[in-house]
Amino acid sequence: MSNVLGVDIGKKGALALLSPAGELIAVEDMPTLNDGPAGRPAVNAALLSALVAKWKPSRAVVEYVGARPGEADSGAFAFGRSKGLVEGVLASHGVPVAFLTPPAWKRAVNIKPGKAGAKDAARSEAIRRWPEQASIFARVKDDGRAEAALIAVAGLTREARS
Repeated sequence: MSNVLGVDIGKKGALALLSPAGELIAVEDMPTLNDGPAGRPAVNAALLSALVAKWKPSRAVVEYVGARPGEADSGAFAFGRSKGLVEGVLASHGVPVAFLTPPAWKRAVNIKPGKAGAKDAARSEAIRRWPEQASIFARVKDDGRAEAALIAVAGLTREARS
């Protein structure tokens, strides 16, 4: 077995590469450019593809996302576009994908489901698991990095149970 890629989808998401033993190898913010509708940030396929080619994961665990209650149509469309783009890039590199819902991956890494405090809880758990790399998760906006790494951990945990 080789390395697993964890993906927190979205323009504020991130990607994390873990060894089969759960060691954190690399983390990157989701590659975006401000070239979406009305100059909004959008995930860039070429930059994402270059990262996947560089890291060469054997499989990916991606957060399963959908439209959120009360979300504007444009926001739901942008989120859906990001999901499709991530799936397409991974498929083009022959990387098999497993999806985990937010409650499923959070349960697997002992984070309470729900939104209240979940982002800080993810950062805290990532720092606890990888204290030598705590600075990667230090800022409030680093929650996507923490979530991507923990999504990969949840995928590894799920595989170990199978």
